[in-house]
Amino acid sequence: MQPRPLAIETMPPILAFALRPLPVPLLSLALSALTRSVAKRHPSLFRRLGPYADARFVLDPTDLPFVICLCPNANRPHVTMHRSAPQGDARIAGPLAALLGMVHGAFDGDALFFSRDLVIEGNTEAVLALRNAIDDAELDIGAELQALSGPFAGLLGRAISLAQARTGLCLTRPEYGEFY
Repeated sequence: MQPRPLAIETMPPILAFALRPLPVPLLSLALSALTRSVAKRHPSLFRRLGPYADARFVLDPTDLPFVICLCPNANRPHVTMHRSAPQGDARIAGPLAALLGMVHGAFDGDALFFSRDLVIEGNTEAVLALRNAIDDAELDIGAELQALSGPFAGLLGRAISLAQARTGLCLTRPEYGEFY
């Protein structure tokens, strides 16, 4: 008997098409700045990766027109964006909603994997270390973005809440007991 996929939203194709012209180098810089901020605010996340701290993780949101390569090196973590998947130690692919939901603890990574909503290739031990490190840090990407935005944190928080309500994407860590 095949496991049933979870009810994971996918990015509407028209929106994914609209994102296509975004400049990949600029997105890389922005995501690298966010990753470095996360490293400063959650140093244990990178220590917890242990021997996989220098691994290259290819994060492939299958409903978006680009792929993310995360190099979590604790001294200088960085992210590069690509139009097609680069080589990496491990690849995690699935809809953006599944990837964000897993980061925020709204979806269980094992359930996503066994329901085939996520595909994992390459070094599965590195992926497990990354997942455990993220779970332990209880990351909230919305809060991390607000921390970077200085005096605009309140405005950005409202925009993130609105975007989350309109898209169904899990852009913040749910309150205890609140799941998608």
